[in-house]
Amino acid sequence: MKNQRHYLEQQVKMTAAIGRLKRHNRYFIMGEIALFMLIIASIGVFAMTAWSKSGLLMALVCLTAYLFTRFFDNKNSSTIKQTEQLLAVYTHELEAIEGNYSAFDSGQEFVDYRHPFTFDLDVFGQNSLFARLNRTVTTGGKALLARNLSFEEIQFQPEEIHYMSHQVSFMDNFQALGEGRTIDTLAMLSLQNECSEPSFPQWFSTRWSLIVASLMLGLLPLLIILSLLGLIEGNVPVFYATLQFFIVYLVCNAATRHIAKRTAKIHREAEGFRQLIKQCVSLHDLPLSLQKEADTLRNAQQQAALLTSIIDRLDRRGNILGLMIIDTFGLNDYFLIREYLRWEHDFKTQIAAQVEALSHIDALVSWGRFAYNHPETTTAEVTTDHNVYLEAKEISHPFLGTKAVKNDFSIENGSYTIVTGANMAGKSTFLRTIGINYILARNGAPVFAKSMRTSSFNLFSSMRTTDDLAGGISYFNAELRRLQQLIRFCKHPVYVQGKPAESPSTLIILDEILKGTNSLDKLNGSKLFLENICKLPVTGLIATHDLELSKLANEYPSRFSNYCFEIELGTAVTYSYKITPGVARNQNATYLLKGVLKEIESLSTAQPQGETAGVTG
Repeated sequence: MKNQRHYLEQQVKMTAAIGRLKRHNRYFIMGEIALFMLIIASIGVFAMTAWSKSGLLMALVCLTAYLFTRFFDNKNSSTIKQTEQLLAVYTHELEAIEGNYSAFDSGQEFVDYRHPFTFDLDVFGQNSLFARLNRTVTTGGKALLARNLSFEEIQFQPEEIHYMSHQVSFMDNFQALGEGRTIDTLAMLSLQNECSEPSFPQWFSTRWSLIVASLMLGLLPLLIILSLLGLIEGNVPVFYATLQFFIVYLVCNAATRHIAKRTAKIHREAEGFRQLIKQCVSLHDLPLSLQKEADTLRNAQQQAALLTSIIDRLDRRGNILGLMIIDTFGLNDYFLIREYLRWEHDFKTQIAAQVEALSHIDALVSWGRFAYNHPETTTAEVTTDHNVYLEAKEISHPFLGTKAVKNDFSIENGSYTIVTGANMAGKSTFLRTIGINYILARNGAPVFAKSMRTSSFNLFSSMRTTDDLAGGISYFNAELRRLQQLIRFCKHPVYVQGKPAESPSTLIILDEILKGTNSLDKLNGSKLFLENICKLPVTGLIATHDLELSKLANEYPSRFSNYCFEIELGTAVTYSYKITPGVARNQNATYLLKGVLKEIESLSTAQPQGETAGVTG
């Protein structure tokens, strides 16, 4: 495939580049050592020989060469790190193609068994849809992607995902910036509240304080010049410089320490945040739906650079000698505070929009990578109709790859499809096939089908009920609670507390209603439930082993229909995994159990005769 070939080619290219860069790194280190020794030797010539001028000149030349070498060495080291991060991206994508998603966050913290559908449909957790999809590098992007998949916030358009899927180089570099770490953009949002509280005297940002500071800056050089000209005593500028340092230090130290405390929370993320924004700004020919995010991030670029500058200047304050020089001659702390106040004002008003825009691009990269990695998919047609409708040709489960069996299927509003079949025939997998592909379609993502057309409706499933023995909740009680939750949801669909869903209609996906009771009670209860749920704006897709439940199609032919996954029994069980109209004829539980029970016969015949006699005696 094209994507696999790209990853393999880039993997080879990056591996070769890293080897070459590391060789350069060794040359730089050797050069630095040699130049350092020459500097020492030149200083020795300057101090101990008659060639002092030559020694001084040589020392200056070697020092300049050393600084240049050091600069290129640091640049080379930075390039090595970036290249290693890119190599990791290509390696992890190749692993993903082979079915290994361990390098990516599985979204385990989003697992919620009470959610309308994510728990049943394997949306979060190990080997989940999120694990296959997630390429986010920020906490904000990760949270947004989770909200997308949970239907809490659906915002992506097919044209956005299509656009991003063709920006392969951008996606590679964007992911590389977050390789091995997650940039905590949500920490910046938490800092917003702290910045809303006034913490510094406002005179730092006034014009008159700037005038005073400018006069102080100009006075010291003037005193030095006057001293050199012999117009004033030489100790005057020394005294003034000392006084100026202590004034600046005493007035500004408390404020700078407070700034350091505030920015410490985002110290690690600030540079990553700036780099991500810089990367986003490089995008061109964006769809109209992304123009707002692009404008926001362009405005954020300068602000992010200012924050990085502030943090760098705070770091330099740790050197007391350097602090004395920069505060004495440059009033560094005063101007640092002014810069911070300017950044803080912009930060408070803009950071929420900036994090939202970056999160949008971050999550979009995941969707774009998903589309790029699955060229076999197609874009679904999603209408604004809120009645339940779905029609798919050759639809398959996204997790099964080439082993997936494709089926044609359609769902009409208000209909109830009863799916029967033997154990392991494919019923549950088919239910998840419909559910997961619908989640993808609603988010504008490509689906695993030849074609798919669907309306915009709500989704609720009950397939994997769990008991809670510690909490005193039995399996049957848990089932009842889930059905109660289903009814309440169908009456008032809500994914986000206090915010009703857009559509009044819901597709319910059920796998074995009332599994926790006896057969007759289960049948009567299931019939009673389905007959009553029809009163709500609900469409149903129900899998069951209970063939008697299929008789509802005879009682209510306009609402209920039967489909099945048939098997063939012979010397072995043959599974087609193809859905067809009708009711399943063959079951396999007794057939497969007989194969297990043969183990007893084999053990009996293998037992020595004497032991058998002893037992019977």
